[in-house]
Amino acid sequence: MCFHSIHAWKEMNSTVISHEHVHESFELHVVSTGTGDQGSFVKAAKDVWPWVNYIHIREKQLSWQDKIGWAESLRSVGVPSCRIVINGSELPPQNDIYGGVHWGQDAIRNYNPAVRSNVQRLRLGVSVHSIDEAKIAEERGADYLFFGHVYSTNSKPDLEPRGLYALAEVCSGVSIPVIAIGGIEPGNIHAIRSAGAQGAAVISNVWASDSPDRSAALLRQAIVATKSLSR
Repeated sequence: MCFHSIHAWKEMNSTVISHEHVHESFELHVVSTGTGDQGSFVKAAKDVWPWVNYIHIREKQLSWQDKIGWAESLRSVGVPSCRIVINGSELPPQNDIYGGVHWGQDAIRNYNPAVRSNVQRLRLGVSVHSIDEAKIAEERGADYLFFGHVYSTNSKPDLEPRGLYALAEVCSGVSIPVIAIGGIEPGNIHAIRSAGAQGAAVISNVWASDSPDRSAALLRQAIVATKSLSR
């Protein structure tokens, strides 16, 4: 994992939060909205990336090559390759130039393990929704998990949130990091961290904001404030 040393800072609520706080072990992931608006995404990402660990390109309607194109657009505005995660079911041939790939349940259950063992090791994340799915993903080589949705979220308005108890069950049931997703905001970072999560993933909290970089900085501030809860 690479991180650029950036000495810029901002003062948020009288607390100075430096870009170097991305070294914090509790990860912050921001996931694209899936709307296909590449221009707005890249423009916002240019200001957001110093505050986050990973930016996910999650655009299910795009081909793999189109996703690579989005990744190259991020790189062109200064986002380091190692902060870019491409969501899908593929493994890129040059898999040392990005921060990882992120798969769903179908991909992790159906891929050929021999294929992955024959290529350079790439960080692999998997989305799960239960303790059983989490254990399967861990057994099949996932490096970290997204679990959710933890809280109510506009992206899944008709589904009940799984809640903190289910999050804690997954966190205690696997040995790899669990990243909480779904309705995450600065005010509940303490709760998900107390439940055992080792990271947070957000969509609308950042991208739907009038000031995406400020929203990302506020999330980072909440993470720094709860550092004592680290395992």
